[in-house]
Amino acid sequence: MNALGSWILRILLFVICGISGYYLTQGISSSPPIPLLGLIGGLIVAALTLLVEKGLKKIPLKNLLGGFIGLILGILVANLLSNVFLSNLYSHQQIILPLLSGLYGVCGYIGLRIGFRKGEEIHLPGWKLFSKNASPSENTKILDTSVIIDGRIADITETGFVEGTLIIPQFVLNELQHIADSSDSIKRTRGKRGLEVLHHIQKQAGVDVRIVDKDFPSVKEVDSKLIELAKEVHGKIITNDSNLNKVAQLQGIDVLNINELANSLKPVVLPGEEITVKVLKEGKEMGQGVAYLDDGTMIVVDNGRRQMGKTVDVIVTSVLQTPAGRMIFARLKEEAGRESKGKDYYYPLDSEF
Repeated sequence: MNALGSWILRILLFVICGISGYYLTQGISSSPPIPLLGLIGGLIVAALTLLVEKGLKKIPLKNLLGGFIGLILGILVANLLSNVFLSNLYSHQQIILPLLSGLYGVCGYIGLRIGFRKGEEIHLPGWKLFSKNASPSENTKILDTSVIIDGRIADITETGFVEGTLIIPQFVLNELQHIADSSDSIKRTRGKRGLEVLHHIQKQAGVDVRIVDKDFPSVKEVDSKLIELAKEVHGKIITNDSNLNKVAQLQGIDVLNINELANSLKPVVLPGEEITVKVLKEGKEMGQGVAYLDDGTMIVVDNGRRQMGKTVDVIVTSVLQTPAGRMIFARLKEEAGRESKGKDYYYPLDSEF
């Protein structure tokens, strides 16, 4: 329903309640002040109705259904207790009415509270209950704390490669806020960076970002809550946490790992290829130099120590893929050239024929 339709219904509610209160009190008394009070009372009832509606909209449907069932059960229990223990007092109106009011009120309240909390456990076969903010979708992506602090997700969403809705759970925001308020300066900086990244993503055009209030009180760890939320909305988790990646995959949750994406996007370098690099530091082995590509890939240059601080041409000799990333081994082009030149001028002895 659009905003105009909502306002029309609200105005209609005030009109109906006001007129009903006016004529209700007019039927009770013909005195002019009474109908006026009835009109005011009707408008107050309409305002209270809108406040109740606003509060109920924030409550997940599971909790509402559980609370309703609990209230009905509480009333049934109160009715059973009254028929068993208070049937002899029905003739004493002054005693029975307060007792029944208290009994129904206490049982109804207990049933409502228990049903509201136990509503999280309601699972009907073939019918999933979802909160308003966390609707099921094949393209739903859930961001975890580590990938938000990492910051690269903002660049990825800006390119338009990520489709669907990005869900940010409230418990993840709470964890970020806790990190940002930490006494440790490093953690505090990381937390503030995460909040800035979220603010940047929200301002991007064409990116649907939703902050959901869905929580799982019985689950303590944030990673476990992310998995439960992913199960409920049939979404995928975006992370760079290897432990969360493994646990989620074991439970059948699709995971999009930023680190794996970064490794797959690194340029392919083949043995024998010539590249230009700047040797920045010395390597672990004697005579080695270390350089880096623009994407951060480390290149170990044989005999490159004497070229530190210089930009040189190297020839790739081998490429090693490790869990931490790709490592390239190379040698100076001038040395490779001398070797090939020596081979060009090599003539076999007659005895070799």
